[in-house]
Amino acid sequence: MKFKINDKVSVLDDDINGIISCIRGSEITVATSTGFDLVFDSSELVKINENLMSSNTLFSKTSINNVLIEKDSNKKQIPSKLFFNDRNKSVIEVDLHLNQLIKNTRGMQNHEMLNLQLETAKWHLEAAIKQRIQRIIFIHGVGEGVLKIELEYLFNRYDGIKYYDANYQKYGQGATEVYILQSKTT
Repeated sequence: MKFKINDKVSVLDDDINGIISCIRGSEITVATSTGFDLVFDSSELVKINENLMSSNTLFSKTSINNVLIEKDSNKKQIPSKLFFNDRNKSVIEVDLHLNQLIKNTRGMQNHEMLNLQLETAKWHLEAAIKQRIQRIIFIHGVGEGVLKIELEYLFNRYDGIKYYDANYQKYGQGATEVYILQSKTT
């Protein structure tokens, strides 16, 4: 399927919808409705046709009983545990550099800038926990290490979180990867 920037898409094996923001070969970046940019292979996405979904004629020639019978018959054919591991492939990258968060830092004091970065990290971390996304990478840069230390302090306040330096080849020393342990209950 041919995708374009600004196409509305849905992830096949997960409850994630969004708008395509970047295409690099078969890797497609999707800006989700929750504010995350997630990268998927084009084979994992399907384009959402809004005209079809809003059409009044979607079921006009089919009785509701036929639709329910078809729905029940399809249920038996789909294995229920097939797709759970696909959720683990999602990795969220959050760039905490100030120029990525706001246009201008003029008039801001250092502690205000740091608080903005920490609040952004906390918001993304809590959203990832709620959406049961297991890995998130915070790009903080090297600098003097103040932000990294504060991030580690933030991560230590959460149970079920492990963190470590992110892939050096990809991020250098300026990123921390957070692994969120998921409970086995749904």
